Amino acid sequence: MRLLSRNFASLLLSAALVTPVFTAGCAVHARVYDPYYHDYHPWGGEVTYYQSWEHDTHRDHQDFNKRSSADQKEYWDWRHSHGDHH
Repeated sequence: MRLLSRNFASLLLSAALVTPVFTAGCAVHARVYDPYYHDYHPWGGEVTYYQSWEHDTHRDHQDFNKRSSADQKEYWDWRHSHGDHH
């Protein structure tokens, strides 16, 4: 029983140490799907455009995922008419 407890503790410690290595880069490579134009945009580069859209359209800041579908569509329409297309 003591051996099983020691092995479990070692396994749990290993998992706790390794997990951040696998999850640390996820935010950098996160992509968001644009369902209206059927393409993906890397969200890391999209933040600047999203903030510009909020400013240009006089909106308060809100997480993109919490916006209504009408607002999201309006953003993607704006996005594809401005600047670099990913």
